[in-house]
Amino acid sequence: MRLKIPLIIFIFWFETFLFAAEAGMPQLDSEYWFSQSFWLVLIFLVLYLSLSKFFIPKIKNNLDDRENRINENLDEAKEFSELAEKKNLEYIKEMSNAKKDVTKIISESKKQLDKNINQKKIEFDKELEKEINKAEKEILDLKKGSKEKVNKIAEEVSSKIIENLTGEKLNDSSIKASVEEISKNRIGKYL
Repeated sequence: MRLKIPLIIFIFWFETFLFAAEAGMPQLDSEYWFSQSFWLVLIFLVLYLSLSKFFIPKIKNNLDDRENRINENLDEAKEFSELAEKKNLEYIKEMSNAKKDVTKIISESKKQLDKNINQKKIEFDKELEKEINKAEKEILDLKKGSKEKVNKIAEEVSSKIIENLTGEKLNDSSIKASVEEISKNRIGKYL
């Protein structure tokens, strides 16, 4: 690059027969070439130095900062992604454990409920058995009492019937003996 600029200046410096110079363009007149070359080199040198020393380093620093920030953000996003994945795996594991616990609790509750039902059933069967025995005892007591009452009623009714039919009153002991004999034979079947 450094060789090209002086070469271009040299070519323009010694060139006297340019078409534009003859037409009256002062930029192409060889007498102004040195001053034009001087200002051209000076302006490009100032531009080059200002760009290379001030502007390009600032732009490069900004680009480097931006690249570093982007890399940091990507690293941070990757960390968050890994953290989210870990949390998701922990969540899935917790849900699995919770499902197992719920299944276990339901199973234990069902077993406990079955046990309580069986216990209540046994207690109910015992209580029912007691009530049945009590009812049977009451029925037996009623049978015994009713046999005596039936015999007594039968004696009274028989005595009244015989008295009304014959007009005579019979002996209570003979009626009682007859009723007891008949009740032993007939009522025993039903009571």
